[in-house]
Amino acid sequence: QVQLVESGGGLVQPGGSLRLSCTASRSIFSNYFMGWYRQAPGKQRELVAAFTSGGSTNYADSVKGRFTISRDTAKNTVYLQMNTLKTEDTAVYYCNARRHGVGAATRYDYWGQGTQVTVSS
Repeated sequence: QVQLVESGGGLVQPGGSLRLSCTASRSIFSNYFMGWYRQAPGKQRELVAAFTSGGSTNYADSVKGRFTISRDTAKNTVYLQMNTLKTEDTAVYYCNARRHGVGAATRYDYWGQGTQVTVSS
């Protein structure tokens, strides 16, 4: 088992910025696809941003141009830089580590504890 350690959540005003951090073990960081999800009350969990094959990235349409996922391999850390925050960005944000296993539709996930991001004036 591995623990994904998150930090950076908090309260911010609309239009402000926030950076989330997630540190994993070297093994997980090197062999899993790292990403960020979020879940607002009463809504389904949704992908925010993630690394995919070949180091490419995938973003939710709602955050394109505002959020940036990045990583520091020396620190085994993935970041989510969130700019021009909107009230609708309010949610619990989760760090995710994922890999596909043998067999169709099989996958393995590790999750962070979640960090609250509240965008409000």
